[in-house]
Amino acid sequence: MSHGEFTVKRRTLPVAAALAATAALLLTACGSGDDKASDNDKIAGADQGSETPKASASASGAPTEDKPDGVDLSLPKDLTMVFDWPKPKDENEAAAMDDAANFLRAIYRGIDKRTTKDAALTTYATGDGLHYGEVQINAWIKGGWTATGTERHYDVSTRSTTNDQAVEVAFCVDSTKFYGKEIKTGKVLKTEPSIKDFDYFKIIMTKYPTADDLWQASKVYVQTKAAKCQ
Repeated sequence: MSHGEFTVKRRTLPVAAALAATAALLLTACGSGDDKASDNDKIAGADQGSETPKASASASGAPTEDKPDGVDLSLPKDLTMVFDWPKPKDENEAAAMDDAANFLRAIYRGIDKRTTKDAALTTYATGDGLHYGEVQINAWIKGGWTATGTERHYDVSTRSTTNDQAVEVAFCVDSTKFYGKEIKTGKVLKTEPSIKDFDYFKIIMTKYPTADDLWQASKVYVQTKAAKCQ
């Protein structure tokens, strides 16, 4: 798998019906160009700094495994996020990969709780990563939707910067069994499976300076309709 830098293109958010139908976290669409590594093989966005998490975790009855950093990441019972990710041997890459998954969980938790101020998002995101999460959550709130079904994450790869302060976590996402649901009516907005259900993510995780094992999403790149993920 090539790790060349992506050329990022901003898209406007899809219209309400389209977003509800696809039910995918796709704000930033990226093209990979010639998909070859750049001369200096830098990780895109790896110079992004970290910000202090803005909220503390609130107490809840969630099981311990839902609070990896003392932050509640519990999700609704009808929403399942599957991460078929073998753990890397490198400790930093393993920790960054775990927190990339927590970042995605935090977004869906924010959608479920109807807020961008939940402690989970502000713990696992910073900079552009935090902005990405906030825009996604607000779009779902505005549309009157929540998420249901199963979203699968697989074919993961990781690589570190030379100073070990940033890790790129790249992976595929399969949303064929993942849907939007209207909150008012409870109607599940199902669609026929297609290439639109497959996406390729690159998340730049930066090390939080005062914690040994906390990593925050600072950049998010998404390639939609990713044939390589089918």
